Amino acid sequence: MGSDSLNELRKAIDEKDRAIVKLFCERMATAAEIAKYKKENGRAVYDPVREREKLTSVEKMAGDEMGNYTKQLYSLMFDLSRSYQNRLITAEKTVLYRRILKAIDETPKLFPKSPTVACQGTEGAYSTIAAEKFFSSPSIEYVKTFSDVVHAVDTGYVKYGILPIENSTAGEVSAVYSLLENNDVFITRETRVKIDHNLLVNPGVLLSDVKEIISHEQAINQCRKFIDSLGREIKITFAANTAVAAKYVKDSERKDIAALSSIRCASLYGLDPIARDVQNSDNNHTRFICISKDIEIYPGSDRTRIIIVTSNTPGALFKVLSKFNALGINLTSLMSKPIEGRDFEFKFFLEFDTSIYSEEFADLMQTLDDSCDKFKYLGSYREII
Repeated sequence: MGSDSLNELRKAIDEKDRAIVKLFCERMATAAEIAKYKKENGRAVYDPVREREKLTSVEKMAGDEMGNYTKQLYSLMFDLSRSYQNRLITAEKTVLYRRILKAIDETPKLFPKSPTVACQGTEGAYSTIAAEKFFSSPSIEYVKTFSDVVHAVDTGYVKYGILPIENSTAGEVSAVYSLLENNDVFITRETRVKIDHNLLVNPGVLLSDVKEIISHEQAINQCRKFIDSLGREIKITFAANTAVAAKYVKDSERKDIAALSSIRCASLYGLDPIARDVQNSDNNHTRFICISKDIEIYPGSDRTRIIIVTSNTPGALFKVLSKFNALGINLTSLMSKPIEGRDFEFKFFLEFDTSIYSEEFADLMQTLDDSCDKFKYLGSYREII
């Protein structure tokens, strides 16, 4: 095919595109009239029966070869149409979006400097470093478990809680994701902490003396190459976190045990670092979140986390993801986890970037529930560097 023939075909495509755009605009204008009617008559924007019937109709109309493509196209157009109608029916805000707007309006403009904060573990934990990045002078209450952090926030014992949510090498902290799903707490801030694990021992202990290593399970996984390189059998013991492990070694006064922990803990507990920076990768960071009992949305919040469960039908997840594409929202993370008690069905944890003040954010928060069996909002926040 010569260049002249290709140009002619492109001209033909351009003509058809002009016609399609004209018809699309006319269709959206009609959708606006429908929105007006629904508002006046108290009808919901989303009509699943009508959409299902229409998708079946256009698929048949397009024929065998183009049927599936046409169905996908119209599914996207329905999402756009619903977003447009919801934007026009401004008074018809969902309960969730009204809560979000209330939080935006009532949250103080400045993040607090010295609240009472719950951290898991003991003094010297990496969560302490995260707390000090969030707040200039926090009053820290240490608790035993991640669940205790959430409980302390939920009961009002503390204002905020600090939790690790994922590590760049070991992956997500599953227990924390489960707590976010099953409790009514919300993310208000996020930061990342550089993780440098060191092998800490009581004074005078040599590397050849070490027969047991204690630390948090993720820290053990993050240092597996170093442990294997020792070339002998080492007993591995899991602790609640790295600072607890360091304190245990100090209190034990043993000469055959070491902790994987931070240099900060070495100084804090009077331990010697006999091997420094022993993590598998030097690019080892853990993301920490700050949680609160109520929705708090501070100025500059441009990141949001949600949980969704879609129906177990073909194209269900695509329908949800198409909303992000249609609205031009950048989806930064998508993680799936099995649903307990249901075979091969999954829930999805999503993180995306868009300003809380944008129309796109408003559209998404008010229409996403239409495409999901379950939708939970976890909070909007910004990352503290």
